[in-house]
Amino acid sequence: MSPLVTRNMVTRNKRNRDFTESRTFSGVIGGFIGLVVASTGAAMLVVAGMTPALATVGLATTGTIGMFENLPSYLEIGELSEKSNIYATTSDGTPLLLASFYDQNRVEVGWDAISRYVKDAAVAGEDPRFYEHGGVDLQGTIRAALTTAAGRETQGGSSIAQQYVKNVRVQECERNAADEEEKAGCYDKVTETSIDRKLKEMRLAIGVEKRYSKSEILLGYLNIAGFGGTVYGIEAAANYYFSTSAANVTLAQAASLMAIVNNPVKFQLDTPTSETNGAANGYAENLARRNYILGAMLSEKKITQAEYDEAIATPVQPAITEPSTGCQTAGGSAYFCDYVKNILQQDPIFGEDEATRFLNFRRGGYDVYTTLDLDLQMAAETTIGQNVPQVYPGWDVGAVVSSVEVGTGRVLAMAQNKTYSQDPAVLDSGPQFTSINYNTDFTNGGSRGFQPGSSYKVFTLAQWLNEGHSLNQRVDSRPKANWGTFRDSCLGPQNYDSEHWNPRNDANESGANYTALESTIQSINTGYIGMAKQLDLCGIRKTAEAFGMHRADGDPLVQSASAVIGINEVAPLSMAVAFAGISNNGVTCSPIAIDRIVRDGAEIPAPKSTCTQSVSPEVAAGMHYALTRVMTSGTAQQSWQGTSPRVPLIGKTGTTDGAKDTWMVGASSRVATAAAVVSVNGEANQRGIYFDSGQAATARHRMWPAVMSVAAAKYGGAGFTEAGPGQAGPQAATPAPDSGGGDTGGEQGQPGEEQGGKPGGKPDKPG
Repeated sequence: MSPLVTRNMVTRNKRNRDFTESRTFSGVIGGFIGLVVASTGAAMLVVAGMTPALATVGLATTGTIGMFENLPSYLEIGELSEKSNIYATTSDGTPLLLASFYDQNRVEVGWDAISRYVKDAAVAGEDPRFYEHGGVDLQGTIRAALTTAAGRETQGGSSIAQQYVKNVRVQECERNAADEEEKAGCYDKVTETSIDRKLKEMRLAIGVEKRYSKSEILLGYLNIAGFGGTVYGIEAAANYYFSTSAANVTLAQAASLMAIVNNPVKFQLDTPTSETNGAANGYAENLARRNYILGAMLSEKKITQAEYDEAIATPVQPAITEPSTGCQTAGGSAYFCDYVKNILQQDPIFGEDEATRFLNFRRGGYDVYTTLDLDLQMAAETTIGQNVPQVYPGWDVGAVVSSVEVGTGRVLAMAQNKTYSQDPAVLDSGPQFTSINYNTDFTNGGSRGFQPGSSYKVFTLAQWLNEGHSLNQRVDSRPKANWGTFRDSCLGPQNYDSEHWNPRNDANESGANYTALESTIQSINTGYIGMAKQLDLCGIRKTAEAFGMHRADGDPLVQSASAVIGINEVAPLSMAVAFAGISNNGVTCSPIAIDRIVRDGAEIPAPKSTCTQSVSPEVAAGMHYALTRVMTSGTAQQSWQGTSPRVPLIGKTGTTDGAKDTWMVGASSRVATAAAVVSVNGEANQRGIYFDSGQAATARHRMWPAVMSVAAAKYGGAGFTEAGPGQAGPQAATPAPDSGGGDTGGEQGQPGEEQGGKPGGKPDKPG
C-alpha cells in the first residue's frame, strides 16, 4: 500500500473543530483585495512553475514567486489514526467484535472497497477539475474568490489535494505535539486564515500531485476526511450514518456523505433536533447539498438520468449506528475485555508507560484476537444470572467465575454478577454497577482479593507430599488451645497460643489422628494444622508461589500457620490457574488472554504464557488421587453430581469464617474453573441467606458444574495419574467416611485479623 494511505497513530481533535470546513477565500484573507491578490499570485506561480519564461510578467508577481518557491514543496505523509478492536472467536472460527477503542473512529480501506458513487461524488462536489489540474484548481480558486468578494454565497476554492494537505498537517499536529498547549498552537497555525497558509497548502498540494497518482490522492483524501464528531474516513462514515460499508452505499447515500465533508457542522446527519438540518425538515441542508452533488454528477455524465431521478426522489434517511466504544459495549464479557485492556496497557510493545501504551493502542489500528471461549463464557454469564442476584438487601454480594485451559493458560471465561461501567454517575447509582473486576488482581483492574478458605489447603497438601509424607500418614488433629510453634526456615518459629488462635472444625470433628487423605476429603482444619506442624511454613508458601499463587493486592503472601487454611486474599483467576497446574501433572502455565495481535495484516508479538514445573509429576499424582476423592465422596460431591457429561474431575471447596465467602475450585484434564460467591464489602453468613435458586452458600455448587458441563461436552477429559510418595493409592489409602456432600471445613476455624492474617474482602479500587 502507498505511504499515502498507511495508518497514523494520532489523537482525536479534542477541540471539536472541523478539519474540512467550507473552503472560502473570504475565510482565508477576509476581503476582496486579498482574495484577488492571492488568487492572481497563485495563478502566476503555477504558470511560472510550468513555463518559466512566463515568470517575468512584473515585479509584484516575481516577488510572490520568490516567496512561493521558498516554501516547502514536500509533505511527509504519515499514518492515519485508526480504531483498534478486541475480538472473541466463535466455535466456527468467526471473529466476534467485543469492543473498539479509538480517538478517531476510522477504518481505513483500499481503493476497491469504496463505491464508484463515492469517488465520483467527491470529485463532483469538491473538485470538478480534479483530473485536469496539477494540484491547484486556478479556475475554481479565482471563481470562488470573486464570487465571495461580490457578496454572493461563500464558495470553496481548495482542490482535493489542498484539502488533503490541510488534513495531513492537522494530523501532524496531533501526532507530534508534546502536550495540549503545543497541539492547540500547531492547529491554529495550520488552519489560520492567512495568505501564507494558503500558499503553503498550494505548494504542498503541487508536490503531492507530483509524487502520487490521482487515485492515490483521492483514496488518501477519502480515508482522512472528517465526517463530523469523531467520525473520520468514508468507511466509518458509511458505517455510522447509514449502517453500511463504503463499498455498498447507494448513490443517494454517497452524495449525502460527501455533502457532509463540505461542512460537517452544517450538513451532518446525526442532529435530528437541528433547526436547519433536523429530521423534521427532512435534513434540509444535507438534502440541498446532496442534490447539488447529484446534479454535478449528472452534468459530468458520471450517472445516468435514471440514476439521478431515483436518487433525487430518495429522502435523506440516516440509520445511525453508534460505534463500539470501550468495554461497556461487550455486555457480559465486559470484565474479560477490561482484563485484556489492562494487559495491553502493561505491554511495552505499545509504549514506555501505561498512558502512552493505551493511547497508541487507541490510535494504532490493532486487531486483538482473544482466548475467550464464547460457549463457556455464555455458560458462566447464564449460571451467575440464574443463581446470584446483582444486589441483595444489606449485603454487597459478588459472584465470579473464571476458567482457564489446562496446559496453555488461556483464559476461557470470566464473568461476574455486576454490570460493567466506567461512568462515575452510573457507578454512583447503585451497587449493581462496578468497574472493578472481582476475578483479577488489583493491577489488572481487579479487587484486592478474597480469602479462598479451605481451597487453599491444596498447597499444604502439595508440600506434604513434597517433603516425603504419604496420604495415609496420620497426624495429631485434636483441637487445641495452643498449637505451639511452627517451623519456618524463612522467618523463624512462630507461636500461636489459645489467646490468639483456636481453630476449630466446621462440624466440630474431634478426631485425634486423621490421615492426610481424610483431612483433605472432609476438609478438616485441625488435620491440616497438624500436617503444617510437621512442615516448613516457608516451604508451603514457596510451593503456593510455584503454582502461580500471589496476593491480589500485590503484597507478599502471608506464610503463618493460619495461612494454611486460606487467609491470603487472592483473585479467583489465580486459583483457577493453580488448579490447572495441578491437573497438568504439576506444570503451571501463567494466564494469557490474547491469542493474536494483527496490524496491517502483520502479526504483532502477543504476551506469552510461561509454564513452570511447580511440583513433580509424582506429587501431582498424589494430589490427583486425594482431590478426585473430594469430588466423589467429599465436600465437593454436589459439584461432581451436577456435572454432565461425566469426566474425571479434581476439586476442592472453600468456606471462610462465618461463611462470608464460599468457593468451588476444580478441573478436568482440559479446563480448570473457580466459582465463588463473595462479600464485596461487609460480611454476611451465606448459610442463612437464600436466593431464588437456593441457599447462597451452595450457589457455587450450581455455578461450577454448569460451566464445567459445557467444558466437558466441548473439550472432553482424560483420566488423571493417581500415585504418589508413600504409595498413596487405592490399596494404601484409608477409606474416607461419607461426608454427605456439604463443605465440612474451613469456615469456623478461619482466623481473623487478630490471629496475624490479613482482613478479608478488600476489593475497593482507588479512583
